[in-house]
Amino acid sequence: MNSYLKQIRGYVYILECSNDTYYVGSTINLFKRVKMHQDGLGANHTKKHLPVRLVYFETFDKIWKAFNREKQIQRWSNEKKAALIRGDIETLKELSTCKNETNYKIVSFDLFQETTSTTVTSTTLSDLEG
Repeated sequence: MNSYLKQIRGYVYILECSNDTYYVGSTINLFKRVKMHQDGLGANHTKKHLPVRLVYFETFDKIWKAFNREKQIQRWSNEKKAALIRGDIETLKELSTCKNETNYKIVSFDLFQETTSTTVTSTTLSDLEG
């Protein structure tokens, strides 16, 4: 990745597809990218499950941070993604806790360390254009 791209602002976003699945992506232009998905020009998954609706996004000061967060969220279960979308921190903590018998450490969980997150509806998408 060239040094210019490392310096620009980025977004991680979650789309809800018509088959009730979630698509997670990252971009430097949220409005343009969501519009591409809605027009069937995005990823194969969203193209096959139109219409899609933007349900969540986070803003980062660097695109590489958004990309890293995208990869993290992509590994989550749908239940955990839904909790994030709802802003249900308690459920996120519960779903993030290691459940195996060897877990003996208490790890702090700071979801919003370097992000600004927003749950959105399709009616607020036009606000992102400006």
